[in-house]
Amino acid sequence: MRLLIVEDEVKVSQFLKKGFEEELFSVDTAEDGEQGVFMAMTEDYDVIILDLMLPKKNGVEVLKELRKENSTPVLVLTAKGQLESKVEMLNIGADDYLTKPFALAECIARVRSLLRRSKIDKPTNVLTADTLELDQIQHIVRRDGDIIDLTVKEFKLLEYLLRNKNSVLTRSAIIEHIWEITFDTGTNVLDVYMTRLRKKIDDDYDVKLIHTIRGVGYILKDDAE
Repeated sequence: MRLLIVEDEVKVSQFLKKGFEEELFSVDTAEDGEQGVFMAMTEDYDVIILDLMLPKKNGVEVLKELRKENSTPVLVLTAKGQLESKVEMLNIGADDYLTKPFALAECIARVRSLLRRSKIDKPTNVLTADTLELDQIQHIVRRDGDIIDLTVKEFKLLEYLLRNKNSVLTRSAIIEHIWEITFDTGTNVLDVYMTRLRKKIDDDYDVKLIHTIRGVGYILKDDAE
């Protein structure tokens, strides 16, 4: 599952990012309201965590702008605990509300609750290709019904490939999305992980899903399409 955190307090943002990544979420962060709106409008997220006290555009402005054409579930974070603030945000379009300080476990639980509710609009949270299935909520991967154990990075890599199946992904795009580092032509980290991933999901099966596009990157092909 892919999560966007719009929070200007670096410690809070990194605390949340680390916690959700340990739960196998793919996490992007934005440090101000303008960046948050841009990322929410140009990328596909399953849930947005939005702080109210933001530079450039505050959380209220961000939420109002998003709700004009974006229905992604939003969990609002704020230091304000008054009932009026909660009612205002829910009326504007927030899906849930969490007051600082909060426990990470509660935040994760609330995000999972939003994901379950959003299944009404999204028929399935399972990404598929041929006989491969990746459950984004339960974090289970199966092929031909057999469970495949993946590391956190392998899971995120496979999820990214499945979200973009039948499309060529450049090496730089994959590295920047999964490892959040600027592409370095000298690194072989992507090749190492692709080799591990192929061994787990392709080696024992007739239909090979992951293919190398020489000089460009990789593609996960679904022969059923």
